[in-house]
Parts: sequence; C-alpha cells; structure tokens
Amino acid sequence: MQTIRIKALTADTGQQTGQGTTKDPQPVKDPQPAKDLLPLLAGAAVAVGGVGAVLALVDLSSPLRAPFTLFFLLAAPGAAIGAALGALTPWGRAVVSVAGAMALDLLVAQTMLALHAWSVRGGVAAVAALSSLILLLTAGQRLRHRAATRRTS
Repeated sequence: MQTIRIKALTADTGQQTGQGTTKDPQPVKDPQPAKDLLPLLAGAAVAVGGVGAVLALVDLSSPLRAPFTLFFLLAAPGAAIGAALGALTPWGRAVVSVAGAMALDLLVAQTMLALHAWSVRGGVAAVAALSSLILLLTAGQRLRHRAATRRTS
C-alpha cells in the first residue's frame, strides 16, 4: 500500500497565485515504492520454489517441472546461506550465496553418485534437508545471541 503524504504550505511563505491565495499543496510520493514490492517478490519466489520441489518429489510430468525445480535447487540453499551471512554487504552476500548454493548442489550430486544412490527425488529431498538445516542453525544462533544480549543488558 502506498502512502501519499501531503506537505502543507505555511501562510508566511509568500507563495501566492494570481488571486492572492496560497497554492494548493502538492502530494509527495513515497520515496521507496520498491520497498513494498520486496515481500511480494519473496512470496512469489517461495511459491515457485515450493511448486518446483513438489513437482519433482511427486514426479509429475509438466513443462514447468524442470525450470521450477532448478529454481528451487538454487534458491533454497542460496536463501539459507544468504540468511547466515548477515554481516556481509548485500552484493557480497548475493555472490557468496549463489556460489554456495551451486557448491551445495554439486556436493549433494557428487555424494549421491559416489554412493550409487542417485535419484531426482533423493537429490531434491537432500538439498531441501540441508537448506532447512542451515536455516534452522542460523535461526537458533540468532535466538541464542539475542538471549545472551538480553541477559547482559
């Protein structure tokens, strides 16, 4: 929702129209409308990734299965690694999280191939489990850090 702020003119500004009255105030637009768009894009990304994981796990044949599953395989570990790297700059966090997501996917694939246990369902499930583990460890670490700072202050 976009908020429009109205900046009122004071009587002593000296701004007058041709009839001696002050001008109507002009509405000031929100300086960052993209800030409202970010949660919507995040929700859409979660939905696309979830649909990709479900399509791969249920083994439905759909033209959307490959791109949505690929999006899930890159976005899930990337988001988990990005959440763990809160101290980096946004661009640095993006680069490291994409590289880490690719490394995690390759590590899962190589491990499953070495164990002769490769399957698409197993790979998606392993990536989902590792991404969830990284995200849960990050959330637990942040909660523990907050509890420690509350005790000291």
